[in-house]
Amino acid sequence: MFTSFYLNKRFYYLGSLAVMLFIISYLVPVLFTVALALILLSVLAVAVDTLLLYSKAGLDAFRITGDRFSLGDENKVTIEIENAYRFPIAVTVIDEIPVRFQDRKWKRRLAMDAGSQQDLDYELRPLERGVYEFGNINLFASSPLKLVTRRYSFDQPQKVKVYPSYLQMRRFQLLATAHRLQDAGVKRMRRLGHSLEFEQIKEYVSGEDYRTINWKATARRGDLMVNNYTDQRSQQIYCIINKGRVMKMPFEGLTLLDYAINASLVLANVALLRQDKAGLITYAENIDAFLTAHKKPGQLNQILETLYNQSTGFFESDPERLFTVIRGRITQRSLLVLFTNFESMESLQRELPSLKRMAHYHLLIIVFFENTELKKLTEKKVVTTEDIYIRTIAEKYQQEKKLMVKELQMHGIIAMLTPPQLLTINAINKYLELKNRQVI
Repeated sequence: MFTSFYLNKRFYYLGSLAVMLFIISYLVPVLFTVALALILLSVLAVAVDTLLLYSKAGLDAFRITGDRFSLGDENKVTIEIENAYRFPIAVTVIDEIPVRFQDRKWKRRLAMDAGSQQDLDYELRPLERGVYEFGNINLFASSPLKLVTRRYSFDQPQKVKVYPSYLQMRRFQLLATAHRLQDAGVKRMRRLGHSLEFEQIKEYVSGEDYRTINWKATARRGDLMVNNYTDQRSQQIYCIINKGRVMKMPFEGLTLLDYAINASLVLANVALLRQDKAGLITYAENIDAFLTAHKKPGQLNQILETLYNQSTGFFESDPERLFTVIRGRITQRSLLVLFTNFESMESLQRELPSLKRMAHYHLLIIVFFENTELKKLTEKKVVTTEDIYIRTIAEKYQQEKKLMVKELQMHGIIAMLTPPQLLTINAINKYLELKNRQVI
């Protein structure tokens, strides 16, 4: 910790008043004595104020934050401040937050009573994954006289890693555990038929489906007996993320890749809660990460650590290489959720042969994004001829997105067109729908 000394504006105001009185004293001599007395009183007050502030180390501060932040979420940071002075003080707090936030005017003001302790809470929303570095905590303390400010600077360097949105993942996990996923927008799916995984024969309980009655067991026992089925488990779910240039497009501060990463983490967690195996593949011109689907205890944390290091580039992705790896390393029929983007029918046609081959061996879902800027243009009021042209072109591209969905469906590929902000909800809904339809 180190300190420094500042004179406040109030002192300069008093000095300016004294100068004015000296000037006016040429016309009114009696004001000369008043001006001189004002200067002497100001100097005396500054001396007293300095003695009050520097008589002891009156402030202490400590920053409390987690070891990691959640991408795209509000993350809480707390600064504990202790006032050891025997009088109330005004404190201005300037925390040296990471430069990635580009907030150069961060400042908070507090009024603290004598001998009190106060927590200053604020939130930060990171928009990029990586390591964020905090600097010093700077406190500027003023006594009730407010003539002098003493600066305290506390050396508090701290590094925080920004991971994919684990807060969103935890929220969905809590809702899933409490069977309240519908509160987050997840649809309640009606189970169609029975799974093929038989569990046991048990006694009939009022309200159970009469179609599950096992008549042979009923005849042997003399009581109604029913077959008890359970959801098929240990099915393989792979989240596949395209890291090519098409995922570089920004939306509300995050790239499409970030939305795909956050959704993949939540979807993997929901799949593991459903006793399925979750895996991960990321690719661009090469396969960058391949995590074999598993449901071991550390699988989710391994997925989180892998997603932390992913970033987009300006390269074209290679779907042929992706198919080759999938064909060679995923031998069991699995659900493949491919997060990518297409902005034109031509770009879809280039990748379609590889996608069709993947869909031949696995259940493939293609998740791509609505262009929300185009939607705004189509809803904008038309005034000029230029506006008509812009709106017509925007509607053309929007219609082309819908045609892409139909094109994929014609080849037996499940297509999901979604706005970025609804990606996680829509992905979970689609997974649960397929799970309940028993098509995985």
